[in-house]
Amino acid sequence: MAGYKEPGFQDRVAAASAARAKALAQLKAKPAVDPAVLAERAEKAREREELRAKRAAERAEAKRIAEAAKAAAIVVPPTEAELKAARDARYAARKARKSSR
Repeated sequence: MAGYKEPGFQDRVAAASAARAKALAQLKAKPAVDPAVLAERAEKAREREELRAKRAAERAEAKRIAEAAKAAAIVVPPTEAELKAARDARYAARKARKSSR
């Protein structure tokens, strides 16, 4: 019985050429797309693009409003007494956690 024969360079070139020719024949045999279908696809794409642009404009407007509201808000820094009260509360909570163990 004969063993497996590794395909040579010429065999590989011929196989690649045949595959390329087959693919090209399949592509040529494919029917052309109907112009009405192309027009419908273009219309849907245009609608999607308009919707995308509308959403982007809405997001930009919402962002502008949020930035304006944030800029208009006056941030009052906490007083020393408020900082001390918050620090004392954290200390008490930590102490309570340690004592409950």
